[in-house]
Amino acid sequence: MKKLLVTALLATLSLPTLAHATEAGTLSIHHPWSRVMPVAAPNGAAYFMLENKGKTADKLIAASTPRAQKAELHTHIHDNGVMRMREVQGGVAVPAGQTIKFAPGGLHVMLLGLNSPLVKGEHFPLTLKFEKAGEVKLDVVVEDGMPAAMPMQH
Repeated sequence: MKKLLVTALLATLSLPTLAHATEAGTLSIHHPWSRVMPVAAPNGAAYFMLENKGKTADKLIAASTPRAQKAELHTHIHDNGVMRMREVQGGVAVPAGQTIKFAPGGLHVMLLGLNSPLVKGEHFPLTLKFEKAGEVKLDVVVEDGMPAAMPMQH
């Protein structure tokens, strides 16, 4: 009985993390989030999982938010043993039937010139622009660390 109660409690606590998704045609964007940033940090990032349930590929070509002066699609690359962030030129392909992770250490939306610090618990809008699906508006949640629903890619 004790094991059952603990399992039920853990499942209940994880519901908000799992339930935060936006649908746009055959695209499903799961759990858009951002990490708490220090007050003096000029930049931040947004992360999510992007699932294409359709039979046709799409491409994420841009992002925007009133929360920052500029939003860019970025990735991390290894450059002579050093990890560096680079803007993704030409957009991010979203193949049919696949899921693309935007997570720390990989693809992300870079928020350049934040107009205020990213504080735990707050929400802000982020608009993603796709080649075929058009504009999709998300509600990004600011969290401490990385949510359990977004494991890091190694």
